[in-house]
Amino acid sequence: MQLGPSELILNADGSIYHLNLLPKDIANTIITVGDPDRVSDVSQYFDTIEVKKGKREFHTHTGTLNGKRITVISTGIGTDNIDIVFNELDALVNIDFKRRTLKPLQTKLDIVRIGTSGAVQSDIEIDSFLISEYAIGFDALLHSYQSTKIQHKDISDAFVKHTDWSPNKSVPYVVKYDEYLAKKMTSNRIRLGATATNIGFYGPQGRKLRLNLADESLNSKITSFRHDSLKITNLEMETSGIYGLSKLLGHRAVSMNCILANRVTGAFSQNPQKAVDELIRYTLQKLTSY
Repeated sequence: MQLGPSELILNADGSIYHLNLLPKDIANTIITVGDPDRVSDVSQYFDTIEVKKGKREFHTHTGTLNGKRITVISTGIGTDNIDIVFNELDALVNIDFKRRTLKPLQTKLDIVRIGTSGAVQSDIEIDSFLISEYAIGFDALLHSYQSTKIQHKDISDAFVKHTDWSPNKSVPYVVKYDEYLAKKMTSNRIRLGATATNIGFYGPQGRKLRLNLADESLNSKITSFRHDSLKITNLEMETSGIYGLSKLLGHRAVSMNCILANRVTGAFSQNPQKAVDELIRYTLQKLTSY
């Protein structure tokens, strides 16, 4: 089946529409960051940089470190952007752009998110590192795809019941990380957690400036939720989409979180740039050691 022009949208130079990338521009190991400025914070440690491209919030550097080819790309904030980035990254390796057909052999990408996050458990230390073993998505992205086979519905059902989740909101979904890639990224410095992916930064995460919240107690309900030994550890805005689309598309993904805030204690990192830089260097060391 040939993909039509409105399905697979290409630029005049043959690059994929939003990312402005050609298939040759990316490696099979990819780091995603939210902030476009953080792309160079990662690539500064590369030995060589062969590609530097940017369009809108999507900036990409590809280079090598210790002989390993790596791409770092910014996604911007939110799972709506994740939908764009991950579908287009997959297209770059698994669709023949000239024939507009799916390639017969699938390429599997290793994708590692480096991001910041806020803890919702009082015992999680500021500036610590956490891998999201599970992601619970408050967004609706995964419901747009045939995805029930990768969801952990027992966990999401228990969460909906515990929080008395509003029927006016999207039904939460739960997806697990890739165990193989996670083993490569883990050490005694890393804590495993269950990450809640929010659809916004203020009201959806319980922040109150001038607007009243629909559920003033939602964050405390999130903190108190338990399902067997699982509890929600932190909040951010991309991981559920990353895990969901990666699994559906056949890629491996892990989300590395630098805990800059603790929403229970009210603490915030005194040197967030230093903490994020340490996570960047940790991630690069792990990616180039196997």
